[in-house]
Amino acid sequence: MAAKPTELTLTLTPRSRYDAIDVAAAIRGEFGDVLVAFPRATYCSLHTTAGYLEQSLSARLDHRRDRLDPFMRTFQALFPPGAGYRHDRLQERSELSEAQRHREPKNADSHLTYIGSGLRNCVTYVNRPGEPVFFMDLDGVNDGRSRTRRTCVLAYSREETVATVRCEIPVSKHPIDSVNLADPRTGILALGEELIRRHGVAKGRLEIALDPGERDAGVTVNEYETLLMRHDLAEVLADPLKFVARTGKRILRDPRAIASKGLGYARYDMVQVLNELMDAFRISESAVETLLARAMAVPARRLLRFKRAVSLLVLDGTGSSSVLVRGTYQNPILIQWAASPGGSRTLLLRLLRFS
Repeated sequence: MAAKPTELTLTLTPRSRYDAIDVAAAIRGEFGDVLVAFPRATYCSLHTTAGYLEQSLSARLDHRRDRLDPFMRTFQALFPPGAGYRHDRLQERSELSEAQRHREPKNADSHLTYIGSGLRNCVTYVNRPGEPVFFMDLDGVNDGRSRTRRTCVLAYSREETVATVRCEIPVSKHPIDSVNLADPRTGILALGEELIRRHGVAKGRLEIALDPGERDAGVTVNEYETLLMRHDLAEVLADPLKFVARTGKRILRDPRAIASKGLGYARYDMVQVLNELMDAFRISESAVETLLARAMAVPARRLLRFKRAVSLLVLDGTGSSSVLVRGTYQNPILIQWAASPGGSRTLLLRLLRFS
């Protein structure tokens, strides 16, 4: 008889602003070999600047830091710290109190790296003894102090789809736009919660996916802050090298040349960074040249790793009801970089039960 799904919660302490923490090893250290009894486990980050890579991508990198780090550096180079992000102009953030403006981290680069690199808030791994599962933190130390991070792990034996629903989400006529799917006006999370109640799912996940016919769009889970979404992300979608061009100082020798040569230096920097992928992925020069050509043409859909589906974990709540697990600032977000002819996007909500 299969063991009942087991829920674990860990508190993690990153050692540097960028860190990769092996959660599988942390579980063994704190709980022993509890995962051995289960063929699968879903890992859930509760943060908008820390998440997980899919198992297939981590496997391509041999689950090794010396190959994983260059992969992440590629996207960090696209979004360097201090590149004039609107999200970091704390005086313009009307939702912040005066006290919050003094302690809020300037971390737009971490949010954009998270979104652009395709990190996920929720991933499912096939359990393989000794194989690392890295919690990727992009903003783990602020003002010299390590931040406290939390992650949930739900180990289980089987999953089954209990409901699938199609939803139409209105989008603007603007080619570059984003929609907060946690906004009650979309009805997405309310519908998900209704499906959970109707089918009595105690443990599982809710998948929010683009319909297979949708193009020029993606989904992520992140902070839906106006300046970040409406300005910084929009600028990235229009020109993924924009922020590199503003800070092309890594190889710059003549500061007076920044204004006129910024984009040129940014592209040169990208050549150096993308070359590091050859070692990370062990791919041929021709493959890197293809990727570089795409970067120079700056099509967002190719350079950035937008996802077509995200998931929210379902866990037993207080009392008899179950809840969708979200961190304080986590919101599912629909992103488009080309207008939808019909003025809407079709999403598929799929509810899965773990046993």
